[in-house]
Amino acid sequence: MDAKLPIVLLHGVGLDSTMWDQFRDEVSRASDREVLALDLPGHGSRPPLEREVSLGDLADDVANRLPARAHLVGFSLGALIAQHLARFHPERVATLTSVSSVCLRTLQEAESVDARLQNAATDFSGSVEASIQRWFPADAGTDPATVAGVRRTLLANDPSSYLHAYRVFATADAEIGAELGTIAVPSLAVTGDQDPGSTPEMTRRLGEAIPGARTAVVPNTRHMLPVQRPAELARIIIEFIEESSRDIHD
Repeated sequence: MDAKLPIVLLHGVGLDSTMWDQFRDEVSRASDREVLALDLPGHGSRPPLEREVSLGDLADDVANRLPARAHLVGFSLGALIAQHLARFHPERVATLTSVSSVCLRTLQEAESVDARLQNAATDFSGSVEASIQRWFPADAGTDPATVAGVRRTLLANDPSSYLHAYRVFATADAEIGAELGTIAVPSLAVTGDQDPGSTPEMTRRLGEAIPGARTAVVPNTRHMLPVQRPAELARIIIEFIEESSRDIHD
């Protein structure tokens, strides 16, 4: 049998690979698989995006940096990219896990995210603070140092590059949504029960749209599931990967 396939992590808009630090630590304690966290195009160590891009453009960039085959775990925008890879490059994807993912937004949901996009275009720093308040309300009990680190990462973005990436996040669920029924790799969708943007209803939609997909909803958790509940998320994902791996013999 070949060595175990690695787990590759894809973050969300405005963040970078460091958002996975606590989650990676939890996975490393519970699994002997290699864990790789990539920076998305325009984020972290990658150069800023200088033009409008599509979901396919982002996915192609990531595909060029993936191992030959891996277990993909995508968060938010990263989940849409992972879904695109599972659909169009299934030979590269052993399993697909969508964390805090949007799915087939309703008209009201699409209008809401478009309003956030427009706010980011006119008041970038204000939109960052709105995201922080939405993700980490005072009663969430998140470590202030963690919140401060996420804020610094968001504010460090090139605003134009951020908008190019956010526009994909705001619109590409309709594009990939039409393809979800043809994804054939083992799939899991998981979100927090208090996530106002990537709602439990969206996770239910993903579970219905992707054939055979599993779903999970983590209680008392908002959007930043890998940061708020790294140990529980690691347990859910490792169990899914190991059970799927026994079937696909990675």
